[in-house]
Amino acid sequence: MFSKGQIIFGVLFFIAFSLIIAYTYRKDLKLHKKFYSGSIWMLIAFISFILFIVAIKFIFK
Repeated sequence: MFSKGQIIFGVLFFIAFSLIIAYTYRKDLKLHKKFYSGSIWMLIAFISFILFIVAIKFIFK
């Protein structure tokens, strides 16, 4: 399906992209803690809402 060169490129791209994202996240960690301190509650609410929708789907199936 993929050539050997495409697979190597994909793996190297994934590694480089992950390293760059990790570096920029670590660099901005202080700002994230300052401006997004309560965002975990928003994530929990969003996941709960999605789980609620899935539960309704299975209940009324």
